[in-house]
Amino acid sequence: MTRIFFLLIALSIFANRLNAQDQYRVKADQLRVRESSNPNSKIIGNIAQNEKITVLDASDTRFYKVKFKNREGWVSKDFVEKIAPAASPTSPQTTNTQPDAAASQTAANTDMYRVTADDLRVRQQADPKSKIVGYLPKNENVAVIDSSNTSFYKIKVTNGEGWVSKEFLVRISPVKAKAEKTNVAASVPQVKQNYTNIIFFAVVALILITILYFSIKYASGNKFLIGFSVIVILVIGYFCYITFIQAKVVTGTFASNEDIQYKSFNFKSKDSVTVTDAYTDSVFTSKYVIDGDMIKLYDQQNTIMLLIRDEETLIGEGFTRGTFTKK
Repeated sequence: MTRIFFLLIALSIFANRLNAQDQYRVKADQLRVRESSNPNSKIIGNIAQNEKITVLDASDTRFYKVKFKNREGWVSKDFVEKIAPAASPTSPQTTNTQPDAAASQTAANTDMYRVTADDLRVRQQADPKSKIVGYLPKNENVAVIDSSNTSFYKIKVTNGEGWVSKEFLVRISPVKAKAEKTNVAASVPQVKQNYTNIIFFAVVALILITILYFSIKYASGNKFLIGFSVIVILVIGYFCYITFIQAKVVTGTFASNEDIQYKSFNFKSKDSVTVTDAYTDSVFTSKYVIDGDMIKLYDQQNTIMLLIRDEETLIGEGFTRGTFTKK
């Protein structure tokens, strides 16, 4: 009786191991293999798209333990799919190939994004005042099924579908071809011409000239007083000019040490910048404009915005949230 009991246990363990070592296929262009099931652990390699891998451990909720070049590592469950066992040759079903093709088409057209907020609200409609149907934790990967709205993405959630703010999602797949990233972006952000600063400077200049006129008129020939007035007025006028009239210029490379998509910006000229994309491991060049203290540029459908704090520091907004310091 004892032998039979141990034999059943051994068979159960063997069966579980066989189930755990199922064959899977990589969906992402370049799937990262990490040292552990921690999303911040060291990357030990990459697996190409459509490559078959063997899963050793599927017990983790977000990662698979896989065989990788005679070693072991961990990959995200979101970017692999199980390979179905081959169908019996005696009863081929030609009609079954159509749903599979449709499913593959849908999977290819689904974009994966990562949550950047601590608790991202999922709403019932694409309206900031609509009912909240759930929350998404930070670094959660979600599938976006509709990105046509200007402020919200429609996503798949556990209990159905919902809408979340675009500001707190960053794209992680599918990765765009690197060839598309090498050219300067054709579209340039538009900046509305604002004459408020010019009008303000003209008013200040008129006031300063008036003060200078009366200072000279009533100085009674006092050269010291006249000279002092001229110097003060010129200094005030200069600072007003560089603050309100002179266009801001950004040069050099600004980089961030935070875990964000866009890691560095290299401003090569007055309207061209080279950007390093950490999520796609690529570099692209884009046109940019400076609107007041804000730098604006485009990456495909995303608008990248950087606030100029000073000559050595830029502050990211939205997709580039973080602090960038000059190197």
